[in-house]
Formats: sequence, structure tokens, C-alpha cells
Amino acid sequence: MSGPVALVPGVPALLPSYASLEDPVADLRAACLDAVGRLGARVRVRASGPSGLRVAAALVAASGGAVVDDDETGVLVVGNGSATRTEKAPGHLDERAAGFDAALRRTFTGIDTALAAELWADTACLGELPPLGEAEVLYDDAPFGVQYWVAVWRTA
Repeated sequence: MSGPVALVPGVPALLPSYASLEDPVADLRAACLDAVGRLGARVRVRASGPSGLRVAAALVAASGGAVVDDDETGVLVVGNGSATRTEKAPGHLDERAAGFDAALRRTFTGIDTALAAELWADTACLGELPPLGEAEVLYDDAPFGVQYWVAVWRTA
């Protein structure tokens, strides 16, 4: 990867079609737009599914950039931690979620893909990232019982 790399969650609430007078994810949206804005005009997207691709495309467009296949100025990675942090989470409460997310915070390598699937975590593209400790973390919270990070890495 050359140029900056950003991580955002693929949460559908970030899509323009979910916008309303009161934004339930205003802080998350602001952090995502800040991160994507740092990637430059030509952004390569790495997302594991159609929802993540749609969110990425919407964020890139809102930041004035374009999604490209080559000659990128930055890379946007879409993924998130567990979706089982609370009883009201999409996957309901799983006591293993907090430990799983804490391990992801330390390093995105060596992800237990079976456990990630059980905890409804979108980690398919996270294994390519440096540790979160090497990034500028713009957002780290679990609204709706889902662990989201927004971070930016500067690479050579």
C-alpha cells in the first residue's frame, strides 16, 4: 500500500439514504469523512461485501474523491469489530466480544476467522492493516453494540 490508508466501518447508517434531520451517527460520520478526505482524490477500496462497497463509495463521493482500480492516492479499508457487544446488538450479547475487540485493537493480524464470524465481525480486509496503535484513531466506540474504528495510517 502506498499513500495513506484509512479504516472505516461499513455501517449502512452512513449511507445518504439513511440521512434524516437528526443524525444518529453524527460523530462517526464526521470521523469517516475526515479520514476519507485525507486519502486524496483517487481512492482504492477494500471491502468484503456489497454493503461495505456502497458505504465506501458514498463516503468517497461525499469527500470529493473517486473510487479507482489503480494509481490510487490512498486506500480505504472497510471493516469493523464484533456486532455482539450488547443485548440490543445485531448479534445479541456474546461475552467473548469485548476480548475479541481488544485483541483486534492490538493487532489486525492472526484474526480467528471462525470466532469473527460467530461475533458478526467484518474482518476480511482488516488482516492487511498495521496495528491500530500505529494509526491516528479518529473514532473508537461501540454504538448499537457494534465495535467501530475510524483510523488513518501514513505509509511510505
